[in-house]
Amino acid sequence: MTYGSKKELNLSFEKSVDRVIEALKDEGFGVVSTIDLKEKFREKLGIDFRKYVILGACHPSSAHNAIMAEENVGLMLPCNVVVYEKNGHAVVSIIKPSVAMGMIKNEELKQVALLVESKLEKVFNSLGG
Repeated sequence: MTYGSKKELNLSFEKSVDRVIEALKDEGFGVVSTIDLKEKFREKLGIDFRKYVILGACHPSSAHNAIMAEENVGLMLPCNVVVYEKNGHAVVSIIKPSVAMGMIKNEELKQVALLVESKLEKVFNSLGG
């Protein structure tokens, strides 16, 4: 996957979500939104969907720096991390900010994106497998 990193965890879905949130906190991120697609699809569409959560992760100082570099970059925030269940396993996918922000031609923003990406890589690597 060129726009993110993905791995299976040897944990339950619920424990995987908790582990991801803790790993994000350890790197200075806060989770500013949690979207439970299983619940939303059931509620809005009457569809039974697998467990799938989108976590909106924000690194406050980096978000501030990004907005100072490019006022409308808020359209691209926060960084999404997804945890879902597939074939009985929990899968985690984390966005690569350098790819997401790559369409914006702004060198200062690129540097912020690379910094956030390095922090998200630490989160990803800390999750094990």
